[in-house]
Amino acid sequence: MGVLSCQKELFDLDPDIHYLNAAYMSPNLKSVEEAGIRGIRRKTKPYLLHPEDFFTEVDAVRKTFAMLVETEEWERVALIPSVSYGLAQVVQNIPVKPQGNIILLSEQFPSNYYSWKRLAEKFDLEVRIIKPGQDLFSRSEALNHAILKAIDDKTMAVACAPVHWAHGLKLDLDAIRARTLQHQAWLVLDGTQSIGAMPFSINRIQPDALIVGGYKWMLGPYSLGMAYYGPALDDGIPIEEAWINRKFSDRFESLVNYQSEYRPYAGRYQVGEASNFALLPMLKTALDQLLDWGVYAIQSYCGELIRKPYEMLENAGVQIEPEISRANHLTGLYVPEDQFDRELLQSLFREHKVYVSNRGAFVRVAPHVYNTPEDMEALVYCFQKASR
Repeated sequence: MGVLSCQKELFDLDPDIHYLNAAYMSPNLKSVEEAGIRGIRRKTKPYLLHPEDFFTEVDAVRKTFAMLVETEEWERVALIPSVSYGLAQVVQNIPVKPQGNIILLSEQFPSNYYSWKRLAEKFDLEVRIIKPGQDLFSRSEALNHAILKAIDDKTMAVACAPVHWAHGLKLDLDAIRARTLQHQAWLVLDGTQSIGAMPFSINRIQPDALIVGGYKWMLGPYSLGMAYYGPALDDGIPIEEAWINRKFSDRFESLVNYQSEYRPYAGRYQVGEASNFALLPMLKTALDQLLDWGVYAIQSYCGELIRKPYEMLENAGVQIEPEISRANHLTGLYVPEDQFDRELLQSLFREHKVYVSNRGAFVRVAPHVYNTPEDMEALVYCFQKASR
C-alpha cells in the first residue's frame, strides 16, 4: 500500500475521545475483534477441530510475522505469551563470561531488566546502565555513543530496544550490532514499542533475539506475542518442555513414543498450548492488516500527523527531540515545569478526553493510523491552556 489515509473507520473508537496512547495498548481493529469471536466459537464444537489445526494456524502466524520483520527463516519465530517469557528463554541460554557484564538502558521497561538482574546476581556479573545525555537536543547521539563505549570483551549482551519505550529515542542498531559482534556479545532486542509501526529488518540487523509483545503496535490481543531466536540459540534448552514442541508431535496416535528431538530451530521455545484458537486468529488478522498498510506507510502517516502540531508545541515551550533522533509513532514531550502547570495539563487532558501517558517529566504521545488532525489539535489546545 502506498500513501495512507486515515484508517479510523476500521476501528471502533468513541467519536469524542482523542486516543494518542497506542504505546499503552492499541485498540482492536473491527476485523481483529470479529476474528476473536469466531475463534472463541470454535471450541463450542471441538469435534470440528482436527490435529493439523494445532499446527497449521501457528505456522501461519509465524510466517506472517517473519514477513513483517524481514526474514525468510520463519522457523526461527516462536509464539510467546509475554516479553518476560521470551527473554527468559534467552537468559537461560546465554553463555556466561567470567566477570562479565550486561548492558541495559536507563529506565528500560522492567521486563527487559529483572531477568538480567537475576542472572547477574547468580553469576556475580556487572549490570551496566546507560543513561541518555542531559542535553535534550543531543540525547540520542549521546545515548548511542555511551552504549558503544560500554561494550567490551567482557560484555555478554546488550539488551535494549529499537526505540526507548518512555520517550521514543532511536538507537543506532547497525553500529551496536557491529560492536557486539566484534566482542562476541549478544544483541537482544525488545521490539514491543516498534515492531508493527516502524521498519525493522532481521536480515539487516541479525539480532540474537527479538522479543515483541503483541498487544501494542502489532494490534494483536493481550497475552500473545512473537519472538525471533537466531542461530546462537539453535541448540538451547527451553524453559518448559511442551509436548507439542517435540519432533513428530503432530502424530497424535503415537505421542507416547517419547522423542528426544525438538521441532526445528525456535520450535523448542514456543509456549505450551501455543495453538490458541481464540487469540491466534486475532493476531494473524492484525499482522495481515499491518502488511497491507506497510510499516513505512504507518511511520510516514504518523510523521505527517505530528509535524505541524509539534512545531506549535515547540513554539509554546515544549521541548521535543529532533525528528532524526526519534520515532514518529512514539515521542516523549518534555514539559518544563517553569513554563507549564503540569497539574492543570493533566486536568485538561481528562476534561477534553485526550489519552496520553506520563513518563516522569515527559508526556508520551503515541499516535496511529486511526488518529486525525483533530486529535492533535486537542492535544495542542491542552498544552496552550496549561502554559504559564
